[in-house]
Amino acid sequence: MLLNSVLSVLLLVFIALSSLGLFVIAAFIWLVTKPFDKRLRLLHLFACFWASIYVWITPYWRVKYIDTHLIDPRRTYVIISNHQSLLDILVAFGLFVHFKWVSKIEIFKVPVIGWNMRLNDYVALKRGDAESVAQMMAHCEHHLAQGSSVYLFPEGTRSFDGRVKPFKKGAFQLAKKLGVPILPLVIDGTTRALPKKSMVLTGRHEISLRALPAIEPEMFEDCSPEELAERVRSQIVAALGQSG
Repeated sequence: MLLNSVLSVLLLVFIALSSLGLFVIAAFIWLVTKPFDKRLRLLHLFACFWASIYVWITPYWRVKYIDTHLIDPRRTYVIISNHQSLLDILVAFGLFVHFKWVSKIEIFKVPVIGWNMRLNDYVALKRGDAESVAQMMAHCEHHLAQGSSVYLFPEGTRSFDGRVKPFKKGAFQLAKKLGVPILPLVIDGTTRALPKKSMVLTGRHEISLRALPAIEPEMFEDCSPEELAERVRSQIVAALGQSG
């Protein structure tokens, strides 16, 4: 539809132009706060605001946050969720909860957006590279030890149809090794709102992010990372009303 295409172009232009100014503000926040804010909490909050602007101004996207009272901002989690779309990232930023993203290294190479990710000390990963995986795990351990949650998409990539793909075990190894609770999040509706490999808006869509109860370390002491991955995946699949 022509209107959708026009709105998509306008949104992309606005993102490109506004990001330049917002990055300058982010760099200033980093410079001023880094000496006393070692975990870059204030900078991350600004990143949450930055990302949320694009959700707020897009009339087609209506995002509902459900059961977020289950998230304790004083605690450190391994946060995991299903991955339907690039829009998932903007939606998750809208929680305004402190965490460090784990993201494929290609995103860090995107001008402005990637620069901001590096300022925030988010975690880069080169998929399929064993050395990069080891570095990612060590970086995540560092953040968790400092008290910063880490956010991973254990499917490893976005789903084409919204169905939850098998989970990789890395996030669950981290939780077991450091004795950190797992916080499952369920994202729904973003596949239709912004399909994979597309930047064209597809009309009005209801989007939701639901927090599930945290899984405490004592609840998975006897689970292998593989068993734990399947257990958490099953919870998310059930919450989405999917099968298998």
